[in-house]
Amino acid sequence: MPAGELSGKTAIVTGGGRGIGRAMALGLAAAGANVVVTAARNPAEIEGVAIEAGRLDSGRVAPLIADVAAEADCRRTVEHAIRLFGAIHIVINNAARGMRFVNESFLEKAMPFWQVDSEVWRMIVDANVNGPFLMARAAAPHLIAQRWGRIINVSINLETMKRAGFSPYGPSKAALESATAIWARDLEGTGVTVNALLPGGATATGMVPDGVSPEIRQGLFDPAIMVAPLIWLVSDRSDGFTGGRYVARRWNTRLEPAQAAERSRDPAGWR
Repeated sequence: MPAGELSGKTAIVTGGGRGIGRAMALGLAAAGANVVVTAARNPAEIEGVAIEAGRLDSGRVAPLIADVAAEADCRRTVEHAIRLFGAIHIVINNAARGMRFVNESFLEKAMPFWQVDSEVWRMIVDANVNGPFLMARAAAPHLIAQRWGRIINVSINLETMKRAGFSPYGPSKAALESATAIWARDLEGTGVTVNALLPGGATATGMVPDGVSPEIRQGLFDPAIMVAPLIWLVSDRSDGFTGGRYVARRWNTRLEPAQAAERSRDPAGWR
């Protein structure tokens, strides 16, 4: 990536304390962006990201405890970013709750939907569907007013959305893909783009149970796989590219970014 490509830009990364969120927050900082990193509960994780980014001398990273499922917290996050850095340009909707809340052994034994606790269902949908909506809703007026902005929704494979025993995680991400396609159309002509980005396979995050076999863990993607396509998607080079789902596994760093983007892109939503 060009050095300092995102200098002067400010990003919010929700759920940025570990896994994919952490990798993306550090990648944005390395590209010169200011970054507000949120977590719902664990200040030590996001403070650790800020410390690491500071050691890299790669940008300003501000940790903030905020729950994306709370509308007031989403408004406060946007206001905090603007107060610290003067503007908001990029929203990365990464915060999510996964299948471990439903069933710790979900990779080995599927739980049918009628056995899922209704409160757990609501909690996951609240974080994975309502959270991105509330965060994007809080940021959209600012992005539209400056006629430039990026909203990136972190998604999953279509196969995982349909996998037996993956309620409500799969349905929540399917809803987010639909939202990606709709929001992109809603924002046409404003200079604000909306895209989905996904690793393209199981990734080494906190959503993976501790007890999985070494064979499974060895095959997991490194969360850093998301960084190269992310930087292109949130840069000026991606102006006009909206309503897509970009599969990081298919992103070829040996190609020019526009070519890599073309090869990794599908339309957002169901086909």
